[in-house]
Order: sequence, then C-alpha cells, then structure tokens
Amino acid sequence: MKINFKSLLLCIIITFFIGSFFSFFINSDSYVELNKIVDIPNYVFPIVWSILYLLMALSLYIVYESYGYNKKDAIKIYFLQLLINSLWTLIFFGFKLYMFGFIWILLLIVLVSIMIIKFYKINKIAGLLNISYLFWLIFASILNLSVVILN
Repeated sequence: MKINFKSLLLCIIITFFIGSFFSFFINSDSYVELNKIVDIPNYVFPIVWSILYLLMALSLYIVYESYGYNKKDAIKIYFLQLLINSLWTLIFFGFKLYMFGFIWILLLIVLVSIMIIKFYKINKIAGLLNISYLFWLIFASILNLSVVILN
C-alpha cells in the first residue's frame, strides 16, 4: 500500500486536536490531591495519550484508505468516540463531576469497542491498533471509579 502522507498527517492532526482540545483549557492540578487506588505521576498521562492518539490516527488512516463497505459508519463512530473522549476531560477535570465522568467513560468504552469491531472488519490491523486504547480506558475507568468511591 502506498502511503498518502497528506491524508496520514491530516488524520494525526485531527485526532490530536479533537482528542486533546479540552486539556488545553483545563487545570488538572487538583487531580493530584484526590484519593485514588494508584497514584500515577502527572507526566505519564501526556506520554500515554500521545502514543494512543498516534495509534488511533494510524488506524483512522488505514480505514480511510481502505475499501470497506461500512467505511463511512466506522469513521463516524471514530469521530463520535473521539468527541466523547475529549468531553470526558471537561466533565472530570473541568466540572469535577466524577460520577458522571465514570458513566461517561463507560459510554466511551462501549463506543471504542464498537469502533474496534468495525475497524477490524475493514482492516484487521486498524482494529488491533486500538486494543491498547481500550485497555487504557478500562484502567482509566477504574481510576475514575476510585475517585468516586474514595473522595
């Protein structure tokens, strides 16, 4: 497969922009003070999310460049889950609605699972590239729930 660098770069830029949009406006310093089941240093989150966004963008690119009969639906789900992901930051860190954030991240997990299945049907690699994202969301949901329970 020949790489369309313009499309690839566009997928990366859009994913990073939408995915991290609210993180530029939200102060997450108060997260350090919350009780959690595990305390992860703040510098870990941008590293992990950068890797995940890159993998997500690559999977979007693969699907976009593929010939799938449900390609449009898969791409719609991709952007829906990306928006839901971005809004979680606003809900959890901005509004400090921790229980609502937990429910919201469960919705995100469902959407990402659907996206993985749709991507996998179009291109196996595109689906598999998002498995680490799903695992991270499950871990993040456990952290979110621990904030609800312990605070």
